[in-house]
Amino acid sequence: MSAYLSIYKGYFKTSLAVQFQYRAAMFIWLIGGVVEPLMYLVVWTTVAAQQGGSVGSFTAGDFAAYYIAMMLANHATFSWIMWEYDYRIRSGDFSTVLLKPIHPIHSDIADNLGYKVLTLIVYLPAVGLLAWFFQPTWIFVGWAVAATIPVLILAFLMRFFLEWGLAMSAFWTTRTGAVNQVYFVLLLFFSGRLAPLELFPQPVQTLAAVLPFRWMLSFPVELALGRLSVRDALIGVGVQLAWIVVGFVFMRTIYRTGIRRYAAFGS
Repeated sequence: MSAYLSIYKGYFKTSLAVQFQYRAAMFIWLIGGVVEPLMYLVVWTTVAAQQGGSVGSFTAGDFAAYYIAMMLANHATFSWIMWEYDYRIRSGDFSTVLLKPIHPIHSDIADNLGYKVLTLIVYLPAVGLLAWFFQPTWIFVGWAVAATIPVLILAFLMRFFLEWGLAMSAFWTTRTGAVNQVYFVLLLFFSGRLAPLELFPQPVQTLAAVLPFRWMLSFPVELALGRLSVRDALIGVGVQLAWIVVGFVFMRTIYRTGIRRYAAFGS
């Protein structure tokens, strides 16, 4: 464990140095991360105002709290790894990664964490501005707020394992854009990013409970906002743990199978 901590510390420092070199690109990514939930927030608060003040159980203040929390949850759990591996394999960079005496997922996790720690400096003021302007309604539930951090960690692991496994489709096709697009459309629709799942028809809610996407984003957000009972929270954690196991096995199997057929390209 101490060896891994040293490795992660080194990767983390390198990642921070790299992120500082790409400040303009990082700023553009940050704008995208704030604009998307802001757009949904404006739309749904407008709809709530036109519907007499609420849509379902959500008032305008509830929508504000929901999308601000969703912005933070997505920032804590997202990864860009699915867009990276087709380039790494096409360019031949992955051959260099394989020469290192450690599984490549460790450097990917460290890069992800390094970016998030650095950009959190900008995200927090954005959250403050949105809260000041939209006046979110939030019911503080002590145990739920305390449980949100470990639930977000589980959501991150769950999402990262599944997306890292899907990224390995680049072993079979060096153009993974179609796979990525299908995945992110499903994520957008069933994770609650587009709209709170409570507002969808019951068949959609039932399907969302079976698929992994709700447990990546909507579940931590609902928990943080005090919309879940203790029983619901425990069930959600159990589902997250089950999907983490599925994601880990999936990732490990795809990687081991794909590495046998890997052929270097590029120069």
